Amino acid sequence: MDILEHIEINSGVMMGKPVIKGTRISVELILEKLSEGETMENILMAYPHISMKAIYAALDFAAQSLKNTVYHLRTS
Repeated sequence: MDILEHIEINSGVMMGKPVIKGTRISVELILEKLSEGETMENILMAYPHISMKAIYAALDFAAQSLKNTVYHLRTS
């Protein structure tokens, strides 16, 4: 999937947060909705101007963003 076909980062939109292209719907919002148990179908009904491919692109963007992240857990 070509993430950039559906996701854009523009300093003039949402202070540079990644959003669904042509909208102010952030990748963060999509992830939050899904983590709260919202279905993709309900997200599409709430935001009819985005597509299923855009939701998958948001998930792919998040996965790619975390791919090379190393976490150090504290044991206190």
